[in-house]
Amino acid sequence: MTTPDPDKLMAKADKLTKLSFTRWTADWKNATSLYEQAAIGYRFRKDNEKAKEAFEKASKGQEMISSPWDAAKHMESAAALAKELGHWNEVSDFYRRASELYRECGRSQPASDALAKGASALEDVVPDEAVRLYTDACVILEEDGREQMAFDLYRAATSVYVKLERYADAATFLLRWGIAADNGRFEYQYAVGPAYLSAIIIYLYMHDFQQAQKCYNDCSQIGAFLSSDQSRCASKLFSAYEEGDVEEIKRVAQSSPITHLDHVVICDQSDM
Repeated sequence: MTTPDPDKLMAKADKLTKLSFTRWTADWKNATSLYEQAAIGYRFRKDNEKAKEAFEKASKGQEMISSPWDAAKHMESAAALAKELGHWNEVSDFYRRASELYRECGRSQPASDALAKGASALEDVVPDEAVRLYTDACVILEEDGREQMAFDLYRAATSVYVKLERYADAATFLLRWGIAADNGRFEYQYAVGPAYLSAIIIYLYMHDFQQAQKCYNDCSQIGAFLSSDQSRCASKLFSAYEEGDVEEIKRVAQSSPITHLDHVVICDQSDM
């Protein structure tokens, strides 16, 4: 069976969406089907530029026929193709639009996931936009009372901040992670201690002992942290700092509560 020519499908679909003396209303239903077929045809041809355009138009068509879920799916497909093409601004724009469409469906998880996909795609090329996308993805879940589903996002955003050497921002995000863990059910509170200890260590790495001490004091108001191994480890670190005991600092820094952390600055112990 002959495969339909995607160029002809696009031309036919475009014609159905344009008003004329003989067509007073756009036929988005049939046009959308044609755009979808064209997108598949172009992707089969590995013509990613045209496939991206077809998915954009298919997404618009699904919006016009009141199907935001399918519109979001097509927009994600366009975003993935934009990534392959290296069109980084479009990657961000398309994933953001997909997220908005999922939210129109009342679906916070896929809305957050779409932003996370965009962030992951941009980490190495546009890291500042990546952390904005990760942050917005967290906000969606937080506003829906599902912040415990954002743990991987907190981790990823912290990692990007550390790579950017934006340590204060990394610490702030770790504290946000700790709060989310503490607000969750008991089984999520395992993350409280590591998140808060990571923030404290980052402040120490920045040589901001005063902020590290304030962070420790504030976190110690949280029962899940106060009773944790990470809290005891932080206390030992502060004692070693106050006494100027470099060997003790090194010993504590090599203890399991620190070596098992996800995101801390790995550095020469003398920098801590």
